[in-house]
Amino acid sequence: MRLGPLELLLIVLVILLLFGARKLPELARGIGQSAREFKKGLSEGEEKKEEPKA
Repeated sequence: MRLGPLELLLIVLVILLLFGARKLPELARGIGQSAREFKKGLSEGEEKKEEPKA
C-alpha cells in the first residue's frame, strides 16, 4: 500500500493541527536524539559481543 501526495499532505496537516507549529521542531529534535542514542546503544552492544573473553 503506497501513499499518494494527497494522503501525505493530509497526514502532515493533521500532525500540524495536533502538535502545533511550535512543537514540531521540538518533537523532531527529540526523535533525532532518541535515534542517535539507540544507534549508540546498538554499536556498544556489538562491541561488547565481539570482545574475547579471557
